[in-house]
Amino acid sequence: GRFREPPAGRSGVLRPRRGSIAEMICKLTVRGLLFLSLACSGLLSADVAIAQSVEIPPEVLGAERERIEIMRQAAPAVVAIFAASGQGGGSGVIISPDGYTVTNFHVVEGQGPFMKCGLNDGNIYDAVLVGIDPTGDVALIQMLGRDDFPTARIGNSDDVRIGDWTFAMGNPFLLAEDLQPTVTYGMVSGTHRYQYPAGTFLEYTDCIQVDTSINPGNSGGPLFNERGELIGINGRISVEKRGRVNVGAGYAISINQVQHFLDHLKSGRIVDHATLGATVTSTSDGAVIVANILERSSAFQKGLRSGDELITFAGRPIRSVNQFKNILGIYPKGWVLPLSYRREGKRGDIQVRLMALHRAAELSPDGPGPAGPEDKEPDEKEPPKPLPIPGLPHPKPSIPEQYAHLFKAKRGFVNYYFNEQKQQQLLMAFDGWGDFAPLKGLWTMNFQRTDGLEMQIKLSDKALAARFGQDFIVQPLDQEYRDLPAGTGGLLAAMQQFRHLLSGPHEYFTEFYYLGSEPLDGGEQRVDVVMSTRGLVTSRWYFQRNPPALVGFDTTLSDDVPPCEIRFGETLQANSLTMPKNWQLRYLDQDLGTFVLQNMSLEAGETK
Repeated sequence: GRFREPPAGRSGVLRPRRGSIAEMICKLTVRGLLFLSLACSGLLSADVAIAQSVEIPPEVLGAERERIEIMRQAAPAVVAIFAASGQGGGSGVIISPDGYTVTNFHVVEGQGPFMKCGLNDGNIYDAVLVGIDPTGDVALIQMLGRDDFPTARIGNSDDVRIGDWTFAMGNPFLLAEDLQPTVTYGMVSGTHRYQYPAGTFLEYTDCIQVDTSINPGNSGGPLFNERGELIGINGRISVEKRGRVNVGAGYAISINQVQHFLDHLKSGRIVDHATLGATVTSTSDGAVIVANILERSSAFQKGLRSGDELITFAGRPIRSVNQFKNILGIYPKGWVLPLSYRREGKRGDIQVRLMALHRAAELSPDGPGPAGPEDKEPDEKEPPKPLPIPGLPHPKPSIPEQYAHLFKAKRGFVNYYFNEQKQQQLLMAFDGWGDFAPLKGLWTMNFQRTDGLEMQIKLSDKALAARFGQDFIVQPLDQEYRDLPAGTGGLLAAMQQFRHLLSGPHEYFTEFYYLGSEPLDGGEQRVDVVMSTRGLVTSRWYFQRNPPALVGFDTTLSDDVPPCEIRFGETLQANSLTMPKNWQLRYLDQDLGTFVLQNMSLEAGETK
């Protein structure tokens, strides 16, 4: 419409011409505002009256109080993680009183070995990087300064069901400047979700999908169930608008996966995930079939072949390729797990040792690289300014002098200090066995199998020999190790590794380190594992936990030879020395019998 000017000589506003569209709009607007004002005043009066007359059921009020109390109890274990310079950060959760804290790999990536962490008690603590899992996007740090940190209660993520209520806590958008974690509430939207690798090889397997609001900065923080139990570590989100707005789909790494890798992370290493050594595909009727398989894989050595149908793996049914990837992805390399397959209508059950998913060079052997993209503003013209975190000095502070000894650099490790500490703890298991260090000469050990077969083993730095029944066998040490006696997987080589484990492991082995923990032979007993390497020969040493005690070992001559497996029973004391008495020998799941140590002669000095 058109507006008419005010009469000459008079001030005023522009007025719409009578009958114009502009006049109609103005009238409708004024009437609408008047009606809305009257309606709102009436509604407000009505709402007040209704609120005064309606009683909220005590069950509702009680549930609200319980929810608030659960969140209050969970909050002290939630960690706000900041780069030492105050730029960037994320979240974490404390899982043990000595300060071990779980977070995402991409949160600590590029921050260096030390960082600053805040708790809702208002205090800033120093923290040191312990271990990383770049594939699973998990990292372990240790907060310092206390031995009584508050901890989260660990739940069982296998019990999570769609529709369960959950709440996330953390430091979204680094808003926790007062160190009080933000809380968001929602429910589980999906379980056993598979997220394809992002970037290079970051892969989320068997994760929990939630509509609980998770945003950049929540990364690495805890996902709790309605009872306040830790069921996941918040990680990936589906986003829009320059990668900063959550669209309602968040993904948490299951706490059970974290538990599988936890001791590996405590080893101070860059840990790796696993592969079966085979590729699988699905048929039109939904069966999961082995497409290709490596001959050097444990699965092939135990009998799995191309064309076999996978039935179960690690106790879970296999109904799709993604489901198989989900299960495989939650275990570290080297674990032994049960696998069932079907061939021509017949079922086979085997125990398979998982292979490494990546080559060592792929896992950034020089340590964490540049910061990941999720918690950084894309297309940012200027770097973010340091946040005014209470107690956090600027610029970047130096490494606290009292904690400097907690970091030790070594190629292939994130922090070798923690690995050294665990090695020393486990090797103390031999303190009561006697002093084997001077005994570097000829070792003679006489055994008798439970069926009467006699065996004598002679070990030196020149040659290895065995009298196995009526057979006499020699393994020169200037030649490649062979499977001797035949069909044992290399018993002579295994005995030589054992000799040097007792007399001086760091002098003999080219590699010697703590690996982590795993179920012994795929069973219920969890053992600590130490790895040793000399040439092509690799051994896995299994230590019972609390108190540490050597319970057996596996020795592999090369990647394509199945290991010689030895398990120990009771011990024997002779000449102030202690030695395992019962030696159970296995090869390719075949029990070769238990050999009982009758007597031994261990000489000092070098042999001639």
